[in-house]
Amino acid sequence: MESEHFGDRLAERVKQRGNPVLVGLDPRWRQLPSGVRGNDESPSGQASAYEAFCQGVIDVVAPLVAAVKPQMAFFEQLGPPGLTALESVVRYARSHGLLVILDGKRNDIGSTATAYAGGLLGSESGFGGDALTVSPYLGDDSLTPFVERASATGSGVFVLVKTSNPGGGMFQDLIADGQPVYRHVADYVEQLASQSLGEANYGCVGAVVGATYPEQLAELRAAMPHSWLLVPGFGAQGGAAADVAHAFDEEGLGAIINSSRAIIFAHARPEFAHYGETKWQDAVDAATNEMAEQLRTAIH
Repeated sequence: MESEHFGDRLAERVKQRGNPVLVGLDPRWRQLPSGVRGNDESPSGQASAYEAFCQGVIDVVAPLVAAVKPQMAFFEQLGPPGLTALESVVRYARSHGLLVILDGKRNDIGSTATAYAGGLLGSESGFGGDALTVSPYLGDDSLTPFVERASATGSGVFVLVKTSNPGGGMFQDLIADGQPVYRHVADYVEQLASQSLGEANYGCVGAVVGATYPEQLAELRAAMPHSWLLVPGFGAQGGAAADVAHAFDEEGLGAIINSSRAIIFAHARPEFAHYGETKWQDAVDAATNEMAEQLRTAIH
């Protein structure tokens, strides 16, 4: 019987698949294969294409990886049809044995945070996410509703700690009380994770730490030994397998490495161009397996 603890479920999936690849579902209209995109550029037409495309990606990667990460913004920009498509994609992914991490970077306080958490986290929520990315900027009372919901529903929370974007250091690297702000956030995330440990010795609270800062990634792995790390920035953003090698514990667990464009639009990459748009799913398969092998080599 599968554990109801998010940290344990993620560990089980990663072990089963034999790699820590996380596939980001970031549908972009102009980058969709023409056979999927079609000619209807209305919000409902784009939403239908996004749904079909993401389900096509899921068909390929479900046997290969532990989880997918829909970027909510690409669906939300289409309004109600996009939200309907997102809900469908989440359910489809879960029905294929994938964990779903909703990338919404939500945050607020009090009843608003509770509403966000209730709508997005847990299989019985409106969107059915297994986990959600959240911002820590509003402080502990803004994170508490998400953590409580995650603990109650066997879901997870990934707190932004050290992001992969070039401007992330503007605030995250500022020194406060003798250490960078991101270290203060990391210390609090580790505290929350330690209070919600599963059998795999990881909590339901994890951290987002970018692959584009490998030195800080190693530092933060040591600072948060009980927190799963969600590592963006691999592939299209410049992060390589060697950059993320220190994100893992001694068993090769503790981190999932996200790649979005480099996998889902692999047919547009020169090395996979021979597949063409008609065999775009074969390119997704090849790119996913390539990344998995690169990470296995780097970890071991």
